[in-house]
Amino acid sequence: MGFIDTIKARAKANKKTIVLPESMDRRTFEAAQTILKEEIADLIIIGTPEEITKNSEGLDITGATLIDPFTSEKTQGYIDAFVELRKSKGMTPEEARKTLLGDYMYYACMMVKMGDADGVVSGACHSTSNTLRPSLQIIKTKPGVKLVSAFFLMVVPNCEYGANGTFIFADSGLEQNPDPEKLAAIAGCSA
Repeated sequence: MGFIDTIKARAKANKKTIVLPESMDRRTFEAAQTILKEEIADLIIIGTPEEITKNSEGLDITGATLIDPFTSEKTQGYIDAFVELRKSKGMTPEEARKTLLGDYMYYACMMVKMGDADGVVSGACHSTSNTLRPSLQIIKTKPGVKLVSAFFLMVVPNCEYGANGTFIFADSGLEQNPDPEKLAAIAGCSA
């Protein structure tokens, strides 16, 4: 069994609810179709009915929970909780509403924070900074983790190097010039 197959098997054995906030990108729905078909995770897709209909045309996303943040009964609770979380930074109800409804990544992070989902997958059309900013403002890091880092997982078929052709390249996008302490933290997180 290859590395990706191992990850999929572990995900199926401990199924989580994952939010996909990028309903404006067709690739989100292509991935959702595969995830649902293979029963890897339960999915929530955030978007307006128009966005979802347009970008999922011809794809089977049956089984995904579709959330329109403009009409969901939970939106006001997310707004209130976001104001409370960020009140020391001057967050107002008006600004919270504008942020959550204007950037679905913030909405998705509030869903995780409030226990309505286990995780978020983003990056198809959000930059690294636009994916991380809401995550760090709302979900935060695990207690004791001082450094956020990123890595790329590369699987090279029929390769004698790495772990059966599997490589982790870290930190490829966040810490551009880490000192020895940060480098050690990156290696520990990657492992």
